[in-house]
Amino acid sequence: METTVYTALLLSFLAGAATSVGGLLSFVVKKDNFAALALGLGFSAGVMLYVSFVEMMPEAKNSLAQIYGIDGGAWLATGVFFLGVVLAWVIDRFMPSHHVHSDALEQKNKLQHLGLFTALALAIHNFPEGLATFMASMENVTLGVSIAVAVAIHNVPEGIAVALPVYHASGSKAKAFWYSTLSGMAEPVGAVLGYFIFRSILSDAAFGVMFALVAGIMVYISLDELLPTAHEYGDGHGVIWGVIGGMMVMALSLLIF
Repeated sequence: METTVYTALLLSFLAGAATSVGGLLSFVVKKDNFAALALGLGFSAGVMLYVSFVEMMPEAKNSLAQIYGIDGGAWLATGVFFLGVVLAWVIDRFMPSHHVHSDALEQKNKLQHLGLFTALALAIHNFPEGLATFMASMENVTLGVSIAVAVAIHNVPEGIAVALPVYHASGSKAKAFWYSTLSGMAEPVGAVLGYFIFRSILSDAAFGVMFALVAGIMVYISLDELLPTAHEYGDGHGVIWGVIGGMMVMALSLLIF
């Protein structure tokens, strides 16, 4: 492969690896600090809600509008968004249950379930990001670097969203770190597949559908998993400030980059 291809793959890998930084940051909080856990879960919900509605849904509508027109693209993106919500519900039903008899064990299983579910959604979300970073880098390395930096900044709080519940559930820093890392590795996987398989067949429609679908999945996780769990560990005001903080971080990263 030519030098440009190696550079594009490296940029996608580095952008995805930023979730590891988020995983490491989650260990700063003591494991028995439940107020901080509630704040962190609220922060994670804010990140995912903001990304879904402010970045991914407009991107989905714009991509689909290129083929189906503004109105047709908006209708299709909206329909696929709610399909994503239903898909998330189905996945939730088939994932290992966190409903057990012991209250203490139930809390741990709930958090473990939450971490796995979040990792799955973010891995799906990171796949097209890796593909986009790769394609941009193939066309213009400078543009690819800019996109990779922006994606990496977005991935830090996403890594926290995965690692925090896993760490509190298992007490294992290694497990939390690797879960957060693996969710980000979907980016270089997306880049590799983009080079070997999808480069000639991906279209605006495919990207639009993927963005809308993942947005629906992430909104479901935020409303059905992250926020209810956060309220179990902390007071409502703390959770809300966590949500606002997550939104602010994502808003600033999007404005700066």
